[in-house]
Amino acid sequence: MLPTLEKIVFVVVILATAWAFLTPLWRRFRIVLAGRPELRFDGILKRAALALFKVILQRCTLKDERLFTGFMHVFIFYGALTFDIMTVNHTLEGFFDEFYLFGRGGFGLCVSFLVDTAAILVLVGVLFFAVRRFIVRPKAYATTPVDSALIYTFIVLVTLSYLYFEASAVAFHPETVRLSFLGRFLAAQFPAGTGAAALEAHFRFSWWLHIILVYGFIAYVPHSKYLHMFTGPINLFFRRNEPSGALTPLDLENSESFGIGRATELSWKDNLDAFACMECGRCQDACPAFASGKPLSPKMILVNLEKHLLGNHAAIVAKKADDLEPLVPGTVTEGEAWTCTTCGACMHVCPVEIEHIPKIVGLRQARVLMESKFPPELTPFFRNIETNSNPWGLGSAKRGDWAEGLNIPLLKDKPGAEYLFWVGCMGSFDDEGKKIAIATAAILKAAGTDFAVLGTEEKCCGDSARRLGNEYLFQTLALENLEIFRRYGVRKIVTICPHGFNTFKNEYPGLVDRMPGVTDAEKAALKSVEVVSHVELIAQLVETGALKLRPREPGASTPFTFHDPCYLGRHNGVLDPPREILARALGGRAKELRDNREHSFCCGAGGGLMWTEESLGTRINHMRTDAVIASGAGLAAAACPFCLSMLKDGLKDKDRTDIQVKDIAQIVAENLAKNALPG
Repeated sequence: MLPTLEKIVFVVVILATAWAFLTPLWRRFRIVLAGRPELRFDGILKRAALALFKVILQRCTLKDERLFTGFMHVFIFYGALTFDIMTVNHTLEGFFDEFYLFGRGGFGLCVSFLVDTAAILVLVGVLFFAVRRFIVRPKAYATTPVDSALIYTFIVLVTLSYLYFEASAVAFHPETVRLSFLGRFLAAQFPAGTGAAALEAHFRFSWWLHIILVYGFIAYVPHSKYLHMFTGPINLFFRRNEPSGALTPLDLENSESFGIGRATELSWKDNLDAFACMECGRCQDACPAFASGKPLSPKMILVNLEKHLLGNHAAIVAKKADDLEPLVPGTVTEGEAWTCTTCGACMHVCPVEIEHIPKIVGLRQARVLMESKFPPELTPFFRNIETNSNPWGLGSAKRGDWAEGLNIPLLKDKPGAEYLFWVGCMGSFDDEGKKIAIATAAILKAAGTDFAVLGTEEKCCGDSARRLGNEYLFQTLALENLEIFRRYGVRKIVTICPHGFNTFKNEYPGLVDRMPGVTDAEKAALKSVEVVSHVELIAQLVETGALKLRPREPGASTPFTFHDPCYLGRHNGVLDPPREILARALGGRAKELRDNREHSFCCGAGGGLMWTEESLGTRINHMRTDAVIASGAGLAAAACPFCLSMLKDGLKDKDRTDIQVKDIAQIVAENLAKNALPG
């Protein structure tokens, strides 16, 4: 198609574009490689299959409830994919006369039709997002407006220039059979009598115009958020296989620094996360801290982290930590670091599965363990756990007082019990938590379950300490608890607190190999301990008939709703059992809250924030309480002592004590059939 001189110019354009595209990519690649080692190469075939499934079917953008927005993104994705293929064809046309990658047969005809269809979809999608960003202007889009404008402009110009070229090609070669309906329509708009020379000039000019715009866009991509088209799928490939609520333990014995104090302490996956962010703002929209007016935006943590990495790439690649400023408060503010509830909503909705929580907890670890800088109210919290293994600092002798007179066996007297009932700090010391523990014990007795408790031997599970950054305190508690499990040969644990449930199930196994003087057989047994929440066990007991509930009278059901605890539902997927139990115990179906199941809105107590002062913005539990009130339910069911406490406090603050809040265990215990009661 092109004469020799133009071919030389074209080769120069290709080489210049390659340099402009690959140079910033190489810089980012070196930053990623400079990160701390992290194993993400297990199950490569499975990883590849899942990544392809999510990308090709666009499950990454259609995974949440905003389907219309997702479909607009799908339009642009498949349109861009189609035009990427046509760019290959367009490039080869410059070197081979009358080249058409798809042949002149039926397949080629179909492709010409699909390209025009893709052009329409792309223009519709871009128009939609341009209106949202620059007219509707949601908070989630309040970043990089110039970058967005350039991307939209490039996409529109590339699409229109292709249609111009297509129309010129149809007009210049009318004998070519095509199903490009837009090209044929636009070709008909050339003035009648336009000569062959003029049509050829249009044809050659439109080809060059499209090439320059396409290659200009390619050169710009690595400097824009559009880079996620490449880094996003890679990030999906390296997604974590563990439950979202699990944190990786620090090596306290062999490390010189702990947590993430400077950028050199980020893992390579942390760095990749920063470059994979789409800036779509879904994480920000889902974040309870942001929604309640606090300074935390999961999106901005990634955006600012990317800027920090690129601005300090030389020091990061050279691993010169002393040349870098601390990430807190330089890149991430104190308010951002300490207002996260670790609810996981951000990670759940992220299209490319960025892992926000490990970074935030890592920042806290550095502040606590390396600098001793943390909110002042945490000083007594840490001290109380260190001295008495509970947040209140009460003597361990009082840990079993909740069970006084209930004839509940201790594990030391019944070491062969099938279940260890882990009561937890809330169940042992909090007045409302004690009611949950008593109700759960009554249920287990009614079902004839073989169980026992630790009593005064029980300690804090360490969940709050860990998520507040005190990994040393967490590991101390965890190893002590694991030693108790080993000594008594514990094989099954039932908890009333989703935080303990998550910690025992997903985090304790990672510490077993660090226990001194333990045989391989004992380690294997500890790693295989079965951990269930009281909700799961109750559902099982009801299903098998071991637990009998009182029959419901027609029309006697009280309108009720259910609040999904983050660490039970979203982090661990326990969504249906609580609803099944409530349907059997109360009759009917729950009046679902506005944000429910895996999209549940946090109560505000997670991430250790139960023990801090919520002084910034609106109280998160007040926002969740508003949803309870709006549901019109007279009873709000919970499955976590933290959630129950936060909902009760919220309703009290809003003068709505007429709405009851009870744990599922309390509701079931109240609805046991007479012949199911012990004695």
